Amino acid sequence: MQLEQIQQIAVIGLGRMGHGIAQSFASAGFQVRAFDASVDARESAQGRIRANLDAFVTAELINPEHVEPILDRIVVVDTETAAATDADFVVEAIAEKREVKQEFFARIEDAVAETTIIASNSSTFTISESCVKMRRPQRAIVTHWFNPPHIVPTVEIVPGSETTDQITETTIALHRKLGKQAVRVNAEIPGFVVNRVQMAMIREVWDLYERGIASREDIDAAIQGSLGFRLAVSGPLSVCDFGGIDIWSTVYTRLAPELRSDSVVPESIQKLLAEGSLGPGSGRGIHEYDSATIDEVTANRDAAMLKLAKLVGEQQRP
Repeated sequence: MQLEQIQQIAVIGLGRMGHGIAQSFASAGFQVRAFDASVDARESAQGRIRANLDAFVTAELINPEHVEPILDRIVVVDTETAAATDADFVVEAIAEKREVKQEFFARIEDAVAETTIIASNSSTFTISESCVKMRRPQRAIVTHWFNPPHIVPTVEIVPGSETTDQITETTIALHRKLGKQAVRVNAEIPGFVVNRVQMAMIREVWDLYERGIASREDIDAAIQGSLGFRLAVSGPLSVCDFGGIDIWSTVYTRLAPELRSDSVVPESIQKLLAEGSLGPGSGRGIHEYDSATIDEVTANRDAAMLKLAKLVGEQQRP
C-alpha cells in the first residue's frame, strides 16, 4: 500500500481518543467511517468533534467554513464491518486490553482487503502482542497517539518484527500528511519512547508527593513552569547539549543514586486506588475536582494547548 492509494479510513472506537483521531484524518481530507460498540459514543461523536473544531476556529487554526466539510467526511456507522469495508487504513482505539485487541486484529482481517493497513492506537501493547492471531501480521503496526489526539502533534509509529518496511514508511508518510510529528520507534519495547520517559518522571513525582517534599500544587507548578515550558520548544537531548554534557554528567552522578528506582506503586497512590479516587470522573484523584467545572477545566486546557500548537507550528515553519 502506497500513500497515494489511501483514501478511505476506518476508525474503530470513538471514546476519548477515537473521535479525535477521526477528526484528524477528516481534517486532512480523508473520508472516514467510524464505529464504536457503545451507542452513546456513536451518537455523541459528531457533537464532540464539532466542539473540537469550534475550538480550532477560536484558536484561528482553521477557518469557520471548513467545519461542515470536515464533519461531512466523517460517517458514523452501526457496525464494525460497515466501518472497515473498503477501508485502505484501519486504526483501532478500543479498550487497552491484550485479549480484546488480539480478537479485534484476528476479526478485522475478514472485513478488509489484503492490502489494507491495520493499526493499533495502543500505549502499552506492541503490535507483535496484538496481532498473534492474524494471518498476515506483516500489514499490522502501532500508531500511538497522545491525548488529546487532535491537538498533540506527536504520533509514535512502531512496527512489529514482521511489519514490512513498506507498511512502516507508508504509515509514517500518512501521519505526516495529517500534519503530525510521526516518530519512528525502531524496537518493540513496552511503552515505546514517550511513556517510558513519562513513567520514569511520574515515579519520581509520586515519590516527592508521598514524602511531602512539596505540595501537589507546587509540584505541578514547578514542572509545568520549567521542564514543561522548556521541552515544548527543545527536546531533552538538545537540552543536555546546551546545558553541557559535562554538567549533566556531574548532576547525573550526584542524583541518580538518590532517585526512586523500585517498581512498586507508592502507598499514597494505592490508597487513592482503594478509595476509588481515580481522577476528575470520580471527583478526586491526587487533586480534588468540582464536577460542575470539569468541562470548563478541560476546555481551558485544550485552548491553551491549541495556542501552544499554533506557536510551535509557526516556529517550525521554514
